[in-house]
Amino acid sequence: MAGVRITAAGRATAEEARVALRAAEQAVQIGQRVARVGAGRIRISCVETMTAWLLLPVLRQWRSRRPDVHLDLSEVTSADAMVELLEAGRTDIALGPRPTHTDAHVSLLGKQEFVVVAAAGHRFAELSSVPFDALKDEPFVHYDPENGSAIWVDELAAHHNVGLDPVLRTRSPRTAAQLAAAGMGITIVPVSALPSRPAGTVRRLRPMIKRDVVAVVAARSDTLVHQFLADIHCHGLPPWTGPT
Repeated sequence: MAGVRITAAGRATAEEARVALRAAEQAVQIGQRVARVGAGRIRISCVETMTAWLLLPVLRQWRSRRPDVHLDLSEVTSADAMVELLEAGRTDIALGPRPTHTDAHVSLLGKQEFVVVAAAGHRFAELSSVPFDALKDEPFVHYDPENGSAIWVDELAAHHNVGLDPVLRTRSPRTAAQLAAAGMGITIVPVSALPSRPAGTVRRLRPMIKRDVVAVVAARSDTLVHQFLADIHCHGLPPWTGPT
């Protein structure tokens, strides 16, 4: 009588079963780890000037205290772009200026000041603050339309009856500040775009200009996201004392 032999198809089926069992065991282990120490994943979208300025202390804290939580970071150049990612299910929390519109939950973190940057020898260096109408007819380093600040700056100038004279456009407020400090024109940037030791002349606007900084999360966000948001609120916005 011939012995029973496992066919090639049988061996393949057995291997698939072993793979499925290993995957199931890994899923159970991950579930236990999540329940035990709060492991998981948070997808964060942030307006690019605010990543180090606002998020760095919280990211460092979570990396140290919650090593099993994976933090995925994407940077955008406008508030509406970050909300589009949230509404498309591609991010869990969005941080930046207040968006034009969203049905998600918006949490106010504070207000960020905007300042004027010019070259070191510019006439603004002699002023303690710059009246908005002094920007009229100055060569202006403006923003590319893909940056949400472009429309906002234009609306701000129109509100003050000031016509801007764009000579360059960039997507990045950091680049705008560097170009203005190098003498390419003047610009308006959020303080989050300034280096720790900014070059050129940096002055407050008169009247002082501030803009909301918000966090946007889905209405049914998970516990980890709410904990992350609570830590951002706890740290708050970095202080800015103005030019020295």
